[in-house]
Amino acid sequence: MRYLVILLLFGLQSVQLFAQTNSYTISFENAVHHEANITASFIDVAEDTLSLRMSRTSPGRYALHEFAKNVYNFKAIDSKGNALTISRTNPYEWKVSGHDGTVKITYSLYANRGDGTYSQIDETHAHLNIPATFMYAPSLRERKIEVSFKIREDLNWKIATQLPHVKDNTYSAPNLYYFMDSPTELSNHKVREFEVDGQTIKLALHDPGTENEADQYFEKVKKVVLAEKEVFGELPKFDYGSYTFLACYIPNASGDGMEHRNSTILTSTRTLANGGLDGNIGTVSHEFFHSWNVERIRPKSLEPFNFEEANMSGELWFAEGFTSYYTNLILCRAGLITPEKYIEGLAGTFNYVWNSPARQFFNPIEMSYQAPFVDAATSVDPVNRENTFISYYSYGSVLGLALDLSLREKGLNLDDFMKLVWTTYGKTENPYTIEKLNKTLNTYAGEDFGKNFFNSFIYKSGMPSYAELFKTVGVSVSQNKEAAYFGAAVSITDDLDGKIRSNTKIGSPAYIAGLDKGDIITAINGEKFPNGIQLNKFIENEFKPKDNLSITFLRDGLERKTEVTLTANPNYTISLIEKNEEAPSKKVLKARKAWLKIE
Repeated sequence: MRYLVILLLFGLQSVQLFAQTNSYTISFENAVHHEANITASFIDVAEDTLSLRMSRTSPGRYALHEFAKNVYNFKAIDSKGNALTISRTNPYEWKVSGHDGTVKITYSLYANRGDGTYSQIDETHAHLNIPATFMYAPSLRERKIEVSFKIREDLNWKIATQLPHVKDNTYSAPNLYYFMDSPTELSNHKVREFEVDGQTIKLALHDPGTENEADQYFEKVKKVVLAEKEVFGELPKFDYGSYTFLACYIPNASGDGMEHRNSTILTSTRTLANGGLDGNIGTVSHEFFHSWNVERIRPKSLEPFNFEEANMSGELWFAEGFTSYYTNLILCRAGLITPEKYIEGLAGTFNYVWNSPARQFFNPIEMSYQAPFVDAATSVDPVNRENTFISYYSYGSVLGLALDLSLREKGLNLDDFMKLVWTTYGKTENPYTIEKLNKTLNTYAGEDFGKNFFNSFIYKSGMPSYAELFKTVGVSVSQNKEAAYFGAAVSITDDLDGKIRSNTKIGSPAYIAGLDKGDIITAINGEKFPNGIQLNKFIENEFKPKDNLSITFLRDGLERKTEVTLTANPNYTISLIEKNEEAPSKKVLKARKAWLKIE
C-alpha cells in the first residue's frame, strides 16, 4: 500500500510538472526600428537561481551565431512585481535569484536580417527564427511552452508557423526543442494549400506579387512535393498533420533556405515577378527533401542538438550533399527544367569538386567537420578555403550522382537505396552513423560494392570514373584543350588594372608564378592591363596553353614582375551526346529515361 501511495504521489507530481507551462508574449510596437518587446513567465521554479540563456546556435546551422548580442533592456521580477537580482558570468546567460518561485522577465530585441538563421522585424513583417528571438531556461527545457503573438493588425499581419494553434494568436510547443525548431512568419502573406494522403501542404507566401503569380508558383511547389514523395514512396508523418513553406520573397530579405521538422524557411530578394517564379523553386526542392533527409533520417552526431556550442557532424556530405544532388534532379523529373538544362547545369559543381586541390587535405567526412567554420560563420582573419575546403553540399552532390549512376549499372538505383535508408533510420527515427550507412549500402548493393564505395570515396578522397558513368546515360564530358588557363580570379580596379580577389589555386599557373590575393596586375607582356576586359576572357582569346606571359604587378605598393606559363583549361563541359550529333542507343536512352523519369 505504501508503494501504491508513493506511485500515486509520483504520478501526481509528474502530471503537475507536465502541466507547468513557460509562457511568452512578443509585440512589435517599434517595428519601424526593428525592435520587438518580449516578456516571459516561468512558474514553480525550484532552483534558487534560474539560468536564462540566448541560444548560440540554430537548428540546421552548425556554426555559432551569438544571438545574445541583440538583446538589451533585460529586467526580471517575481510574482508580486519585486525586482530580482540579475548576475552575468558569461555573454549568453542571465542568472536570476531572489524569486518567490515565479520569474517574469522582459527584454528588447533588435532584429534586422531576414533569412534562415536570424530574425527580421520591420513594417513588412516579423520574420522570427526562434533561437534568435526568445530566451530559454535550460533547466525547464521539457516543459510545455505557449507563445502569444501581438500582431500588427494595422499592417494586416497573419501568423504562419508549424507550432500548433491554441486559440486566438496563441500557439504552443510540447517542449523547448520543438519551440526552437519552429520559425514563425507574421506578415500580410498569401496562403495556398493542398492535401496529400491525408496531410496538408501549405505555402505561406510573403511576396508583393499578384494572386495569379502565387497560384503559378504553388503549382510548381506541388510538383516538387509529389516528385520527392515518389523518391521515398511516402511523405513523412508530420507531427500535426501539416507541413508549411514559409516563403519571404522581398527586397529586404537575405537569400537562404532552412529546414525544420514540419516547415521550412525560404528567403530571397527575388520576388516572383522579378525572376522568382523560376529562380526560387530550387530552394523549395532542397528544403522539402530535408523533411526526410536530415529531419528524420538524422545523423547521430546531431542528437541531441546543442544550443550552447557549435554542432559538428561528419555526415553532412550525405545529409546536405545527397539532398543537393536531388535538388535539381527533382526539378527535372517534375518537368520544371529540361533534361538538357539539368545535364549542362552539372558542370559547375562537378568542376568545382573535381579540380579542387582540397581533396589532398580532407575527405568528405573531414570536409563535413568544417561546417562550424563555414556554415554562415564569420571571421576577420584571412583563410585559405579556396585550397583547403570543398563544400560538403557540392562534394556530396557529385558523390550522390556517382553512386546513383553506379547503382544503375547494377540494375539498382539511388531512389531505392534512399527508401531503404528511410525505412531503416528515418521512419523509425533511429539516428544513423557513417558505419551504419555503409552497412546499409552493403545490404542493398552487396558488400563488395558498398565497401569499395565507402573505402574509395568517403573514407578516402578518390573520385569515381565519371566519364564512364556518364556514358551509360548518354552524357558526354569534354575539355577544350586549346583554351588557355591562368588560374586566378581577377577583377578590374578603378584604375583599370586587374586585382586578384581570392587566393590563387594550388598548382595553377598563377600560383606557381607566386601571384597571390591582393596583387594588382598592371601589365602583361609589357602592355597595360587590357582595358575593360575580364582577364580570363583576354587569356582565352589571345593566348594558347604553354604560352609564357611576363606579368608586372603591384604588391604592398611596390612594383614586381613574374613569369606565368599558361596551361590548358582544366574545366569540363557536360552535355547530352546528341549535342555532339551522336545518337544514344536504345539501351542508353532507356537508362537515361529511368534516371530522369522522363517519357
